[in-house]
Amino acid sequence: MQSENKMFDDLVKMVNGVAGTMAGVGREAESSMREKMREWVGGVDFVGRDEFEAVKAMAAAARDENDALKARIVALEAKAGGPAKARVTKPKPEAKL
Repeated sequence: MQSENKMFDDLVKMVNGVAGTMAGVGREAESSMREKMREWVGGVDFVGRDEFEAVKAMAAAARDENDALKARIVALEAKAGGPAKARVTKPKPEAKL
């Protein structure tokens, strides 16, 4: 049974319109917030796990190479008869601007 009351029908249409508008506003606010978060996260220099692992492997390889070079220097110094004397130089004073 349908209502013949025009005022009630108009009220229902208005409430449906408001509900649709509010849902649209909610979706728009959500998409706007997501976009703002993407921009913020994109502006921050976060390091990905794969990049971190690559740099970690490079550091370990450099540390191993450094240890090998230290051992080689010690062996060469022992073969030469003592530690090599390092040449000490004083740093040049920087020009003042």
